[in-house]
Order: sequence, then C-alpha cells, then structure tokens
Amino acid sequence: MPPSTPVTPSAPGTPNTPGTPWWARAARPARPPLPWAPMARAALAMALALAAGLLAHRVDLGVFAGLGAMHATMNDRVEPVRLRARRIASSVPASALGMLIGSALQHAQVGALALGAGLTVTAFVSGALSATGPRGSAAGLLLLVSATLGSGMPLPHPWWAAAAVLPAGAVLVLLLGVPLRGRRAPGADPGVRALAAVYDALGRMLADLGTPQGSASRQVLTARLNQLQDVLPPLPRHSQDPPAPDTAAHRVHTMYRAALAATEAATGLLWAWRPVPPEVAAVPGLLARAVERGTGVERGSAVEHGTGVERGSGEVPVPDWAPDTPSRQALDAALRAAAATVAGREAALGTAPAPPPDPWRLRVRLVSPGAARYGARLALCIAVGAALMAALPLSRSYWVPMTIAFVLKPDLGSVFLRSVSRAVGTVVGVAVTAAVLSLAPGPWALVTIAALCVALLPYATAAHYGLNTVVMTPMALVLLQLGGQDGTAEFWPRVLDTVLASAIVLLFGHLLWPERPRHRIEPRLVSAAAALKAYLASVVRQDGPDPRSEVWLRRTAYRALADARAEVEQGLAEPPPTGRHAAEWLPATAALERLSGAVAAFAAQRRYGGRVPERAEVERVGRALDELTAAARAHRPPTGAAARPTRPHDPSRSALGRAADELDTLLAGRPPR
Repeated sequence: MPPSTPVTPSAPGTPNTPGTPWWARAARPARPPLPWAPMARAALAMALALAAGLLAHRVDLGVFAGLGAMHATMNDRVEPVRLRARRIASSVPASALGMLIGSALQHAQVGALALGAGLTVTAFVSGALSATGPRGSAAGLLLLVSATLGSGMPLPHPWWAAAAVLPAGAVLVLLLGVPLRGRRAPGADPGVRALAAVYDALGRMLADLGTPQGSASRQVLTARLNQLQDVLPPLPRHSQDPPAPDTAAHRVHTMYRAALAATEAATGLLWAWRPVPPEVAAVPGLLARAVERGTGVERGSAVEHGTGVERGSGEVPVPDWAPDTPSRQALDAALRAAAATVAGREAALGTAPAPPPDPWRLRVRLVSPGAARYGARLALCIAVGAALMAALPLSRSYWVPMTIAFVLKPDLGSVFLRSVSRAVGTVVGVAVTAAVLSLAPGPWALVTIAALCVALLPYATAAHYGLNTVVMTPMALVLLQLGGQDGTAEFWPRVLDTVLASAIVLLFGHLLWPERPRHRIEPRLVSAAAALKAYLASVVRQDGPDPRSEVWLRRTAYRALADARAEVEQGLAEPPPTGRHAAEWLPATAALERLSGAVAAFAAQRRYGGRVPERAEVERVGRALDELTAAARAHRPPTGAAARPTRPHDPSRSALGRAADELDTLLAGRPPR
C-alpha cells in the first residue's frame, strides 16, 4: 500500500480557526442582498392598514392591523407562495392568540401578581414551542410578544377587536405576494433562482479546489442546497421514483437531484485537494445561466426525436477532459447528467425523491428536555421582569417583557449580542424618532414613516440585530403616536425599559443560566456524527451502495454538519467562557466536515474504481466517530488539531484510510506542529 498522504494541523488564520476576536465577530454586520419583494409587500400592507383606519375614523383598529402586517413581515421570505402562506399561517394565529390572552388580562383588570403569572405561563409555552424548530420559534416569539402588547397597549372597543383585526394586516402581506395571472419569466420562480444559486456555488467550489478557500466555498454550497431543499414543491408521497410528469415542479426536482450528485463528487475532490481544469469548473455557471433562462423548466430547448436530440439554447457542453481518478470520473458523469436535465432531457440519476417528514417530530420535540429548559429559562426572566414591573413605577411597562421575548432567542443568535444591541439600538432609534416627531408631522406623514420603517425591517433583520432595533423602535413609537398617545413622552421610559429588560436577560438568562455548548453545540455534533455514520454505512454496504437511499443519507449528514457549524460560529461571537468553549469544538467540527468529503471520495472509488471496503478501515472510522460522540456527550472537546492536506490524495489509497488518520490526529491530542 502506498505511504499515507502527509497531513498537518490547520494553522492559525485558516478558515478552520477562529482568528477573529469575539467582539469583532459580534459587531460585524452581514451584507445581505436587498429583498425587494418582501420590502414592498411590507410597506404597502402597513400603509393600507393604517390608511383604512384613518379613513374609517378607527385608527385604533388600524394600528392593530398594522401590527399584524409587521408580524407577517417578520415571517415573510422570498419563496413560493405556498411556503410563504404556510410560514405566515403558522405564526400569525399564535400572534392573535397572544393578543387575545393579553387583552383579556388587561380587560379583566387583574393585579400585578396575576398579570405576572399569566405572562410567565405564556412565556413557558412560548419557549417550549420555540425549541421545536424555525416555524415553532416564530410562533412562540409572536405568542409572547403579542400577549405582552395586549396586556399594556390601549385597547379598542370592544376589547377583543384587537385580536380580531390583527390577522387582517397579515392577510394583506400574504395577498400582496400572490402572483398575478399570466406567464412569468422562469427565473422569477424562487425554486428556479435557488437552483441557479446552487450551480453558481458549485462552480465557485470547483474553482477553489486545492486552495485554502475551498472549505468556505463548500459551506456556501451546503447553505444554498439547504435553501433549495426548503423551497422545493412537494412531490406525491409513497412513490418510488415514479416517471416524472411534464410539470415544472418535477423538472426542478430532477435538476436538484442531479445537482446533489455533482455536489458529492465535488466534495470528494475538495477533500482530496485535487483541482479540475478551469473549463470544467466553468460548467456549473453555464448551467446556472441556462436554468435562469428557463431551459429544462419549460420544455422546448431540447426535443427528443427517436434516438437523436435536437440541440437548443439549453445545451451546455461538458468538455472532454479525460478524468483520471474515481472522484473526477464521478464529477464528469454528474456534470453530464446535470447538463442533460437542464436541457430538458432524461438522465439516469439513480436517486429517489426526498422522503416525507416524520409527522411525530413536532410532538416529540415539544416535550423534549431542550424545549422544557428553554421554556423555564424564558419564564424565569419574564417572572423577574413582572416582579420589577410591580415594584417600580414604570410607564407602559409592557415594553419590559416584550423586550425580554425578543432578546432571549438563542436560536436567532448570541443572547449577549442581542442584549447589548437591543439597548444601543433603542437609544439610536429613540434619537431618530425624537428628531422626526419634533417636526410635528401629521397623521398621513406618520403613516408614511411607519411604512418606510416596516419596509426596512426584512433587510435590517438579516443584516444585524442592532440595526433591526434601530428600525423597529421608531415604528413602535410612531404607532403609539397614531394610536392617540404622546410619542415624545414615551422616549426615555422606552430606553429605561429596554436597558432594564436587557439587564434581566444578561443576568438571569445568560450569566446565571448560560446557553452552554452542551445545550446547543454538543448535541448538534452528536447528531452530525450519527448522520455521518449512517451515510458511511450506506456507502460500504457489502452488496454495494444503494444510491437511492445514499443520496438522502448524504444530504441529511451535510445538513447536520451545517447546523453544527452554525452553532459553533454563533458561539464564537459570545464572550468567554462560551466563546472559548465554541473554539474548542471548532477542530472537531472541521474534522467531521472533512470526513464527509472522505466518504464521498470513497463512494466514487467504489463506483468507478471497483474498490472493496476494508473492514479494518471502516472499523477505525467507526471507532473514531464513537469516540468523538462520547467526548461530546461527556463535554470533553478533543485537544488535537484539525488536519489539512499538503498535497493531493493518492487515488490508489483508500479514502477511508486517510480519513481514519485525520481523525486519529484530532483524537490523539497531539499539539500542532
């Protein structure tokens, strides 16, 4: 057997090491593209809701309808209408229920103790619901936020009308996103755009093969695949790869499955540190442009005639480049299959449609220890806030529990960062609002300001939580002004309430009850290791790999790895000790990511090299995964360094053998050389 390819630990400054201080990571804003469609929907829905209230002389109802538009905007995305409707429909009812609970407590004129108890119970339910996933998180947040608003805001007559009109604003946001009848450009479909983004990311990764930028490109590609998987239209269940009907949905699914095969081959080449010719790396970009033009989504660019194919504008040529390793052969075959699907021709993909979700997952996660822990944590902070509200003369103190609900959301980012950003953002937002309201604008000018603020909300939310607060604070104060209150009188009480709520979260939700790595990072790593083990078992089956199930085991593993990486990156933005613990788990995360590439490379060796799995190598990798899983469950990060190659992998040697060497380097605890 040839000697092992040398492996050296990652050096500081590489993508696998946290070379940036935590405070710099926390303060650095993202630079997302402007989501023009959600921004326009948000502005128009808010303006229509408030204008209807002004014209009907019931601006109090218009304000609550505007709140519904804002809550729907918080859950609006650039995605197909069915997904937008499902996302908004799962969150806005929780908002209306919360508003009904808060309004009932205020209408009953309950005492401070009963009000605090009611909000605390709502907070526990909200926290438990938030731990079930992204949609549960959105619903849980709006449940508690609306309950706090209903308990303190001036209510319309009758008191229950606030909860009744709140969904009206959300319906406006939803209806404004329904496409008009008529033929749309294929590139306007969110699924098609997401597919093109996948191919663009794949081309970027192929261009970065054999360079230090390859790992970062792989992470971007995984994120694009996750987004595409989320926006794909569903296919009929209980079907085993049926003949694809002539519909755009099935053709996009087929092209997606072809992209998955190309991703596996590219991941194997990334792990092997082996580049491809530039003309090959350019093929995915050409496929992305063909997808955007609608080729393959709309039949007609390539029409089959007997045994021949009429070439059209969708034909993307794949160069004859004589691939010389199994992984390169796998990439060549995958790119040719992808080009066929994009051109509207059938290709032998050997995969099956995605399996349907588990209907019991929500029920299991709702009663999980993580859900109960977060629910108790949120309830404690709300209870402390309620006690201080009763003890201190706070004006409109519903702002305190509302701020706690927004800040104490660890699934949305660093709690420490959100606490500090909320306080600073509120001060800036109050200053901006003071300057605007000092000009004494009329009601229609206030409607325009509120519409402008809610239009900026989708971008601000994606960029930085501090910017999100700067946008939301003026909008809230303007709505109060429209509702008949003196907005200028609310300036400094809002700053005091925000600082108090942020301090409660920092003390009781962060310092005394921190979200430690064993609560978020380590469970993600355990899940990723288990998914990788299942993927490996499918590849090394004695009777040969089963591509139909292997593709989704691989997709599950890659998605679990992306979740683990996201948790580690979030932890790196926290101050010590959380940031230090996250940095200790970063090498293990990088090792698992590289193992996924090794398994992909070995899958190519089996298909195109005829290699038979060696039991000793498989057992070594399995033992290393078990050891890493045991270390995560015991809260003991490996002390070794993540390994990186210094030259391309020898294709005559098993990829699993080198993967086992890399894992041994990590688990042996040898210091970096």
